[in-house]
Amino acid sequence: MAVTLRKARTIVRKALEKGRELELKPLSVVVLDAGGHVIAFEREDGAAPGRFAIAQGKAYGSVMLGMAGTAQMARAEAQAYFMAAVNGVYGGQVVPVPGGVLLRDKKAAVIGAVGVTGDTSDNDAIAAMAGIEAASLIGEI
Repeated sequence: MAVTLRKARTIVRKALEKGRELELKPLSVVVLDAGGHVIAFEREDGAAPGRFAIAQGKAYGSVMLGMAGTAQMARAEAQAYFMAAVNGVYGGQVVPVPGGVLLRDKKAAVIGAVGVTGDTSDNDAIAAMAGIEAASLIGEI
């Protein structure tokens, strides 16, 4: 199973809708495939231009490590040297915080990741999950 463009667009649209519903700060949402390539991205009006790199870093770390943002953050807190090494391997592209959500298929295989940024990391994760659920996919925070 792969994340289709249609599903990726649904994730983006519904994550942004959830952000507006919760009155979050302007969000940026990216959906990556299992190889870490961008399928879809949108940045709301008013979101800082650097938010693409943060959203992409949250999702990229998730898909490349097979570890959601919450687990990455715990690992970074417990073993900072590990996350520093990982960031070296991946050219500093990993942002190990909530808001990076793994996408899995029904057999638990990683099929991609979603990265949301703009509000608190926990709120970013809530918005990501709203998009993922609307696309009928399985997300791991």
